[in-house]
Amino acid sequence: MTAKNLLASVAHSSDDTEFYTPMPSGYRPGKTRYVGVFGTVMSGLGKGIFASSLAKVLKDKGLTVAPIKLEGYLNLDSGTLNPFRHGEVFVLDDGMECDMDLGTYERMLDQNMSRKNFSTSGQIFTAVLEKERRGGYLGRDVQMIPHVTGEVKRKLRELAVQSDADVVFIEIGGTVGDVENAYFIEALRQLAFEEGPQSACWVALTYVLEPPSLGEQKSKAAQLGIKQLTQAGIQPHIIACRAKHEVTQKAREKIAMYSSVPYKRVFSMHDCESVYVIPEMIRQEGLDQQVVGILGLEDRLHPEQEVKAKNEWDGYLTRLRAARDDVVIGVAGKYTSVRDSYASVIKALEHAGTQVGVGVNIEWLEATEISEDKVAETMRGVHGLIVPGGFGSRGIEGKIAAISHARKRGVPFLGLCLGFQLAVIEFARNVGGLEKAGSTEFDEDCENAVIDILPEQKEIEGLGGNMRLGGQDVVLSRDTLAARLFNNAAETRLRFRHRYEVDPRYIDSLEAAGLIFSGRAPDYPIMQILELPTDKHPYFVATQAHSELTSRPLRPDPLFLGLVQAAQTFKRASNQQGAAAIG
Repeated sequence: MTAKNLLASVAHSSDDTEFYTPMPSGYRPGKTRYVGVFGTVMSGLGKGIFASSLAKVLKDKGLTVAPIKLEGYLNLDSGTLNPFRHGEVFVLDDGMECDMDLGTYERMLDQNMSRKNFSTSGQIFTAVLEKERRGGYLGRDVQMIPHVTGEVKRKLRELAVQSDADVVFIEIGGTVGDVENAYFIEALRQLAFEEGPQSACWVALTYVLEPPSLGEQKSKAAQLGIKQLTQAGIQPHIIACRAKHEVTQKAREKIAMYSSVPYKRVFSMHDCESVYVIPEMIRQEGLDQQVVGILGLEDRLHPEQEVKAKNEWDGYLTRLRAARDDVVIGVAGKYTSVRDSYASVIKALEHAGTQVGVGVNIEWLEATEISEDKVAETMRGVHGLIVPGGFGSRGIEGKIAAISHARKRGVPFLGLCLGFQLAVIEFARNVGGLEKAGSTEFDEDCENAVIDILPEQKEIEGLGGNMRLGGQDVVLSRDTLAARLFNNAAETRLRFRHRYEVDPRYIDSLEAAGLIFSGRAPDYPIMQILELPTDKHPYFVATQAHSELTSRPLRPDPLFLGLVQAAQTFKRASNQQGAAAIG
């Protein structure tokens, strides 16, 4: 049976066949190509960065691309994962809580992802077991092969149909040697067999060691990792080599020889000033043309579109490299030892700084070490402050102390999610006369719970659905700083991940004390953006949303953009005051 006949005729398993290839309605064999990115040696090397960069370069050529991240863990989503272990939880517009690599895809491709772009083993196994209970396997004994691998292939093909993609990019989390990834790899091997020649391009992302004591690059670990992949039935077409410095010709030649991959397809993905340089590196090496040839996509390209897209990206890189007049932004959080916990915040600051022409340096402020008597010293030299999202009571008082210092000293401030709630608490305590203001998240018996779970959310708390997730509309009040930041729009859309809100009973008294709630939910008494009048503070803004999630290189988030601009002004004023004092 040929691959073409297999796809055309087999959509179930029975006693007559061992093939199992569920075909979603509307799928056209041969239309969509597949690029798979596998990790070797160790995880965390940048599979998502490489996959998104290559996808961007192909998208620039006029191709429709759709990425998907396959994670081996049994969680149904990333919502319960500790940031110390897995980095930030990235929330999609449809409310899916997923891996931080989805943020990389959204930023690099400038397109929103959905739950179709993310899958875990938990989702795969749940789908298989639910189908088994419904009798969907015609009485067969359900096995890893062909049924679980068949579910993986179904997800990939469903994404192809939904997105009408020319190319689906598949990133497998972790490394080839991980036990939980074996069936993902097998599913992709089957997929390439079923789809036929020029249907798939496999990329092995590896690591080239540079032991300081030896003074040279060593490729043996990379060779052994790639060997594991070939033993699983995947012969890579491209090798992407991570390294601190550019991979030498000698190391690339060794890898090419022992992996049977042409030298021109062994790509050096060494450290550079920004991940946004990677697409440029791919173009310079001609790797994009190699992929187009491997997949036979020459007749689908649009050269004029590529020229325009390339010019826009080159303009961004020019501004990025030309950024001067550095500012220091303090980030007061409790996961500061793991930078991936705030990946989107870091990128949003980079986007804003590039737009303004300012280099943004981040000063990580461990919230648990901030106290009222030391906050001035801790924040010395900081030109702006961000208090990002988080859960739990650890470090709360330190964050409140930092916010209070920023408010009183005129330091530009941006609060995100929890940072919004703490700004309300700080204002209520120190301006609104509610000395015991707090949140029921930290103290269930709080006397003045200005932050609480709304009544309608409490009703569904037992069902586990009280988290407010995903994209929500925000109505902006006229003649406010928030409205100006969003180009005087009547409303905007931001992404949320929280369950606690400003208690509506305190809104009038807080506003009477001078706090402005400039962004609200359209249909509920939910406060979504706050600010202080600009005659009282140059930039004191907070949002219940995670506005960092929707920032893009060519379209910086307005709240971050405003913060960086205000920080630049604050720095100049501070320098002038210092010069005047010396004079």
